[in-house]
Amino acid sequence: MKKVVIIGAGFGGINCAKELSKDPLLEITLIDRNNYHLFQPLLYQVATAGLSPAEIASPIRSIFSKKSQVKVILDEVTDIDRKNKKVITKSGNLNYDYLVVACGSTHSYFQNPEWEEHAPGLKTLEQATEIRRRILVAFENAEKEIDPGETQKYLTFVIVGAGPTGVELAGSISEIARQTLDEDFRHIDPSKTKIILIEAGPRILNMFDEKLSEKAMEDLKKMGVEVRLNLRVKKVSNEGVETELEKINANTVIWAAGVKPSPLGAKLNTPLDSSGRVVVNQDLSIIEDPDIFCIGDMARFDQNGAALPGLAPVAMQQGRYVAKIILNDKNERPRKKFVYFDKGAMATIGRSKAVLQFGNIKISGFIAWLSWLFIHIYYLIGFRNRTIVFFQWAWSYFTLQRGARLIIDKDWRLKK
Repeated sequence: MKKVVIIGAGFGGINCAKELSKDPLLEITLIDRNNYHLFQPLLYQVATAGLSPAEIASPIRSIFSKKSQVKVILDEVTDIDRKNKKVITKSGNLNYDYLVVACGSTHSYFQNPEWEEHAPGLKTLEQATEIRRRILVAFENAEKEIDPGETQKYLTFVIVGAGPTGVELAGSISEIARQTLDEDFRHIDPSKTKIILIEAGPRILNMFDEKLSEKAMEDLKKMGVEVRLNLRVKKVSNEGVETELEKINANTVIWAAGVKPSPLGAKLNTPLDSSGRVVVNQDLSIIEDPDIFCIGDMARFDQNGAALPGLAPVAMQQGRYVAKIILNDKNERPRKKFVYFDKGAMATIGRSKAVLQFGNIKISGFIAWLSWLFIHIYYLIGFRNRTIVFFQWAWSYFTLQRGARLIIDKDWRLKK
């Protein structure tokens, strides 16, 4: 019986394991540091109190509860021994015949790791709940503050990076301030909240058509978001952000500017590109080792002269493809090259506002927002999650309220 070890239960790892589990003669081991699969595209909803963590995460064991050949291990991989075909974890070693590395990515602070303390990124549930805490505490502190300058500092939010995550966060914070919290405070006026979106490039959402980027920027401005383009951040501290042109006093800074692949790629002792991604062959195997595959954000795969982006659809298609390669190897069928089918891109800006691009089809506004909503619900794992998220969004849409406005202190110990 062939042993397949999959590291990482993100979109790539989960889809690979699902496809492989169709063969009862494979022994599949899925390793992850968390006991849940996280639907990362909706993390910003947790960070802005639209959804609770359990609504965008599913226990990995429940996903494979009826697949007896899939073994789930909660552990952390520390090294990979290619010579002896072993995965080394904190708890011990695992042998493999095939290895699939799908560990995703983390935030890049461009050689300034000290910025993370002052500007958390948005890749994990822990980061999402911390951002939510910081946002809600900022309003609470502003309500108590007597000094107008300090009040404005609490009511200033800076988001660095205007890709989909940055744009979605900016729009969502604007809705919290101007709709959800509008009547909740007595001393402050939440509608006076200042939201600043900083982008080093010439436009926001640069992966979209220029007209859609302009439409998204127009929508953000109507929502009260200040968009500042061609501006680089020089420093982040507890006082706010320093750019090439000015210092912005802000109590809350959120980082959405860059990512870097998991450092586990370096443990493979195989060529990496300039950003640290593993260079893979046309069948997604690593150079000089056809039994190890690297997929998702960790992999550098070029198609039509450009590297594939670190998106969920890419990881999902690669996960299913690698599973089929492994199944075909068992039956001694030749390997075909991986070809990514681009299903388009979408980003939501706010209530009834979104942009969608698929080939020559370019849509913005309510129709794009509806499409974004239903596609995201469709890809959520588990009927319960889909149902809860649908009704949560419907309730939020008609009432302008957010049901997850909980401030959870990081200190779990009983306070005296």
